[in-house]
Amino acid sequence: MKRFSDYGKDILKGREALCLKAYLDGGGVPTIGWGHTRGVKLGDVITLQQAEDFLSEDLHDTELAINRLVFVDISQNQYDALVCLVFNIGISAFSKSTLLRKLNQGDFVGAADQFDVWVFDNGKRVLGLERRRKIEKTLFLKGMDNYGKLIVSESW
Repeated sequence: MKRFSDYGKDILKGREALCLKAYLDGGGVPTIGWGHTRGVKLGDVITLQQAEDFLSEDLHDTELAINRLVFVDISQNQYDALVCLVFNIGISAFSKSTLLRKLNQGDFVGAADQFDVWVFDNGKRVLGLERRRKIEKTLFLKGMDNYGKLIVSESW
């Protein structure tokens, strides 16, 4: 089973705002910590440790889902990019996505292009999501050639 790297976690935290008091996200969903939504009510307040614990739980669920849904071999960069994406869009949306279908067909370039689709919130294009997807897509393609083949460097 692949695991989310510390590098990937740093990227995710750079795109998720830490908030210790519950707020409504852009889609109107009560959110707290590093993007945690399960069971959150407006007025909730947590500690930094609780935020980290929620993040670990949420990432664990995301990791399990990706490991279950992705049938092709992927690099650590691709895995980290997928965790960042799925953490944001949700497991259900990912499981029905064209991105996942293309990925499982071995179309890595086509899958990467699908990151550009996930830039809307409630039907509105969001600049912050565009920036986030660009970072995720770049990470997904890191170490690949223009044909979607992993570049393997030999060291002697």
